Amino acid sequence: MAAVRSGCGVPAGVLAVLTAATVLVAGCAGEAREQPDQPAPIPAELSRFYDQIPAWESCAGYTDPGEALPPAAQCARIEVPVDYADPAGPTARLAVSRMRATGDKIGSVLINPGGPGMSGLSTVMLAGGTELADRFDRVGFDPRGVGASTPAVDCLTPPEADAERAEPPTPNSPEGIAEAETENREYADRCVARTGTEFLAHVGTREVIQDMDIMRAVLGDRKLTYLGYSYGTRLGSAYAEKFPGNVRAMVLDGAIDPSQDPVAESLRQAAGFQKAFDAYAADCGRSPECPLGTDPAQAVPRFRALVDPLWNAPAATTDPRGLGYDDAITGVQQTLYGDDFWPVLTIGLTELAQGRGDTLLQLADMYNGRRDDGTYSNLTDAFDAIRCVDDPRVTDRAVAGRQDTEYRRAAPFLDDGRGTGAAPLELCAQWPVPNTSRPHDISVEGLPRLVVVSTTGDPATPYQAGVDLADQLGAALITHEGDSHTVVFNGGSTCVDDAVVRYLVDLEPPAEGLRC
Repeated sequence: MAAVRSGCGVPAGVLAVLTAATVLVAGCAGEAREQPDQPAPIPAELSRFYDQIPAWESCAGYTDPGEALPPAAQCARIEVPVDYADPAGPTARLAVSRMRATGDKIGSVLINPGGPGMSGLSTVMLAGGTELADRFDRVGFDPRGVGASTPAVDCLTPPEADAERAEPPTPNSPEGIAEAETENREYADRCVARTGTEFLAHVGTREVIQDMDIMRAVLGDRKLTYLGYSYGTRLGSAYAEKFPGNVRAMVLDGAIDPSQDPVAESLRQAAGFQKAFDAYAADCGRSPECPLGTDPAQAVPRFRALVDPLWNAPAATTDPRGLGYDDAITGVQQTLYGDDFWPVLTIGLTELAQGRGDTLLQLADMYNGRRDDGTYSNLTDAFDAIRCVDDPRVTDRAVAGRQDTEYRRAAPFLDDGRGTGAAPLELCAQWPVPNTSRPHDISVEGLPRLVVVSTTGDPATPYQAGVDLADQLGAALITHEGDSHTVVFNGGSTCVDDAVVRYLVDLEPPAEGLRC
């Protein structure tokens, strides 16, 4: 089964200096935690990066025309070493955006939307009109290798990306498995040819959190205030682990549990998407016009009857590409990230029942970062490169086969009925550089009280992962009851947003056991 992006945390195109001698933040049992007032010392060999002054300018040229930022937004580039073990070597330039505080400024809040691989420049538009926007500069950034940051991960040309998406799926026969693994090797070879192994080896979480500490200092903040969505929670928890004394406050929404291995995480996610599909089917079935019928128990077989024919022939679209099987599944999964998309899914499935695939193709384009002019953002290429250095690889064929079988069982709406008990080793098994992180429980001293937000019906980062992350960090947990992937400042929950603002502004943790 293909990897599912775990971090489309914020819809595309939308997101302090401490003066007390000692900061006291409420602890898990109501006790105060003493936190060092001074951030960690800066290694002398990195001082030139920490001491740089950004040249803020217009954001024109930083973002796609369709994602233009407000005139008040400013952008800059911040230089970081590609390899922190070799700070005198090659450097990268990170694209950073900013919306200035409109009132009595506390500091900056750094925001990451997830992915991995999503551009974060437009996150500065989050929380507009709130006290957060009044008291903080809102700062977004494109992590190394992503978006407007340079160099950027580059694997496929637009025609190659279109061709890859249009390929019919390969069966899990010996021949099909060999073909899929050959295609993975060819993709990895293109990434090496166009990006280089040196940079590919240094695009992971290990490096990004060090970049974040440089950004903290360059922005003028002695300690970091951070809001991370989905994969951005992995960045936040890893930063807190490495730089606990540099943290002022963190909100982690749509959590990834750093203790989970990739196989367990994928199976938990499969169950999450099945739960979202079932919720959609029940909602859709209230209407006699539902393309899956009015009996939710029949929704999966009716869905499979719509998409299975695409294995052999694409559905017609006004776009000459047509809608193939993989794009249909991708388009459907795009709509399951939040119930706001459910009406669009009904339109797409209704069209498919009539032999047309325009809406689902547009949704797949959105997911894959394809623009109206046929070019692509580097979202997918960066996603692959980052996850392949972040996670351990599955190289055991027996494990890959069991994972495929269990995935089909956990998400029957995604089961094409062609499982054989065997499966190809996925892309990361053949990635040209080693992984740089390992799953582990976080246990760290010296942190202030952090906040984790987890949504009960979140398909991509299921609720329990947030519970587990909050437990590891000793963080306050806000439970949001809903069917969306992330909620802070984009889910319409005043209850959640108010609690987050109070925490970030006043360092006042939410009430114990808060449910919204």
